[in-house]
Amino acid sequence: MVSSCPFLSDAQFDLLLANGLQSRAQTDFDPPPVVKLFTPDAGATWLLSEIDPEDHDIAFGLCDLGLGLRELGCVSLSELARLRGMLDLTIEQDLHFQAGKRLSACAKEARMAGRIQA
Repeated sequence: MVSSCPFLSDAQFDLLLANGLQSRAQTDFDPPPVVKLFTPDAGATWLLSEIDPEDHDIAFGLCDLGLGLRELGCVSLSELARLRGMLDLTIEQDLHFQAGKRLSACAKEARMAGRIQA
């Protein structure tokens, strides 16, 4: 499968999709995040762990829009691609991100700290 997202490599897209398929087969599936995205000028962060196998525009992960709420949920990749921050900058990928824990642990840590700390 090939990604059309400007901020995901083909390998990341494939892993996100594989996680989405695994999540459908195993209800307690809790993978580590695959990618960390952020707005360099708006304080928003996303840790994505999977893509919906039936709708490749929908990703699942931990989302923090910089408004004091961190939650697990779905996000549209095409909307993220169109999103611009205060200085009109696009979303970037943290190229140094290494997932050290499962997504649920990242979410718990983010709730306690008040922000995503990955």
